[in-house]
Formats: sequence, C-alpha cells, structure tokens
Amino acid sequence: MILFPLLFVLLLLLPDLYIWNTFVRGAIPAAGSIAYWIPAALACATVIAWFAGIHADWTIRLFFGLLVCVALPKALFTLVSLVGRGIGTFAPHAATVGNTIGIGLALLVCGAFLYGFVHGWKRLQTKEIEIVSADLPAAFDGYRIVQFSDLHIGTFGNDTTYVRRLVERIQHLHPDMIVFTGDLVNASTEELDPYGSLLSQLRATDGVFSVLGNHDYCTYRRYDTDDGAALNVAELKRRQRAFGWDLLLNEHRTIRRGSDSIVLVGVENDSQPPFPAHGDLEAALQGVATGSYKILLSHDPSHWRREVLPGSDIQLMLSGHTHGMQLKIGRFSPSRWSYPEWGGLYRDNEGRTLFVSLGVGGTVPFRFGAWPEIDLITLRSGRR
Repeated sequence: MILFPLLFVLLLLLPDLYIWNTFVRGAIPAAGSIAYWIPAALACATVIAWFAGIHADWTIRLFFGLLVCVALPKALFTLVSLVGRGIGTFAPHAATVGNTIGIGLALLVCGAFLYGFVHGWKRLQTKEIEIVSADLPAAFDGYRIVQFSDLHIGTFGNDTTYVRRLVERIQHLHPDMIVFTGDLVNASTEELDPYGSLLSQLRATDGVFSVLGNHDYCTYRRYDTDDGAALNVAELKRRQRAFGWDLLLNEHRTIRRGSDSIVLVGVENDSQPPFPAHGDLEAALQGVATGSYKILLSHDPSHWRREVLPGSDIQLMLSGHTHGMQLKIGRFSPSRWSYPEWGGLYRDNEGRTLFVSLGVGGTVPFRFGAWPEIDLITLRSGRR
C-alpha cells in the first residue's frame, strides 16, 4: 500500500528536480529557492495525508489544484525540454527552441486549467438531444425528459448560488419528466443540509425520479460505528423522498398518455470493483411487458454492455458517473481509457440507445471542456 504514494510523490518531484538542477539552482537567492519547493512540498504532503486517512475536502482541492495548475505544466515543460536537448546533440539551437516551446505550452496549460478551477466547473450548459425509436408509442412523440447527474453537492459547501441556478434552468425547460442519475453527495448526507428547500422545488408533469450512484452509499469516509454508512444511506433515501423525488431502488414506474404507456426502470448502482454493485435489473423489470418502451436509469454506463444489451430489451438507458474525467479537449477525454461509452449518445446495431451525461458537479471544483451539463432529451416516435 505504501508503494503507490511513494511512486506518486516521485513522479511529482522528478520534473521539479530536472528544472531545479538545469535552470534554477544557483540562479536565484535562498528565499527564492525555498519558494520554488513550496508547491511540490504541499502536493507531497496532501498525498501523504490522503493515504494516512485524512480525507478532508481541502486536501483533495489543494492536491488537485497543484497537480493540474503546477505539476502537469512543469511535467509538460520537462518533456519538451528534454526532447529539445536530445535533438540538440545534432542541431545546436534545438535545446533553446525546445525550452521556449516548453515554457509556452506550460503557460498555456496552466492558464487553461486555472480557468477550469475558477470558472469552468460552474459553466453550466444545456444540451439538447433527440432520440428516435420505432418502439416509442405515438402519444409520447415529443416527450421531454430533463436529465441531470453527478451533482456531488458537498463540493459546493454552503454556497447555494450554483444549485439555485441549476434548479431555475431545469424548471425553465418545462419538462414532462425530470430524472437524476446518481451521485447526489460526495460522502455524507450532511452535505444536503443547505439545499433541501432548493432541490424540493424541482417539479415536472410526470414527476422527478432518481437512482443511487456509487458515492450515495456514503463509503468514502470513516465512521465511528460499523453501521455509520448504512445509517447515512437510509437518511439519504429519506431526504430524496422528502424532496418529492421518486427514488427507484430496483423497481419501475409506468407513465401513461391515454391508452399508450412507457416504463421507467431504475436500478441501484451497478458497477465493477472498486465501485459497489447493488443493482438488480431482473427485479426491476419484474412484471414489465415484453416489447413495451423502457427507459432505464443506471448510474454507471458500463452496465449497458455488461447486462442491459445481452440480458434485456431495454431501448434507452440514461447514465452518468464518468464526468468525462472533467476534462475534454475536442473529442478527446481521458475517460475513454476507462469507459468505451463515457459521454454523449451511443447506439448498438439494433438501434438501442445509451446516453451518458457528463454531469453537473464533481468531486473536485474543476472542469475544462467537459463543462457541466443539463440534458434535455426529446423522444421521437419513428424510424432512424
């Protein structure tokens, strides 16, 4: 267990050691030398604190801020500088050019990521998606669903400004249905204390429905008693219902328009380790007629290929979980290294559909490119 933090600290320090030995040592006074090592020392201290069991929000924020705004730009500069020095063995001016390019790229990355910390994580977008299915009953053509996901409300502390704006934007869309696809909190139900009245304002014609995500099981903290997490989960369920939300725990609801109907199915979090797996799709579908149009709420998009496609006839699944790693440049996100379906719309050969929301929050206050999003999904009856 101790090997991982040691390796992580080493990777944090290597670019600093290169820059120190090559450019800084002997070129600045003693006070400047001390200041140079402060960010690296703080980053290493937060890593040690985390693995020592100190999981305070400030340690996560400080570490991540130093990582993306200081350590990664330094690492990028180091890589470009070393390439320049290598080419410099054949072309005399390559080392100087490499250093210049490295500084420019490092400053660009630092500026972009600093924007992600200051503004990007609250740059709320509304994304409109149209989903066409021949199985959708005609009475539901044009049916509007607002999906929001991964609020991680503890990240906002006691400042309700962003969540108020989120609720107002959702209500302004006048949806037929609102769905929340998990991770309401980071680690504890207490995070919801300032937000009960706000989240209770969410209303839609057919209701507000929710499922649990991996964070909602409240296992990302230490408790004084063995039943601490279980008590937190029970309270989280109680509060969601007190908001007026219909929390689906491996169950379904039927939505009717005249003689036509669709079925909304919700499962508990269904993931692979290290995330919890409490989903029971078979139980959730008990009594649902084959061939009916079904929408599944399941927090983790990996559930789609693992069970939904091979084991059901569900036409549409709505997920979250990935956040797009809260970083997206063009069409690239590091999420693709972990999830084949990490953000946006996906279809199989039979036209069954998965939509993965990038979410509206995150465990750390940072987003760049993968901006927080409210998703307005309009269902259309017909053939693609």
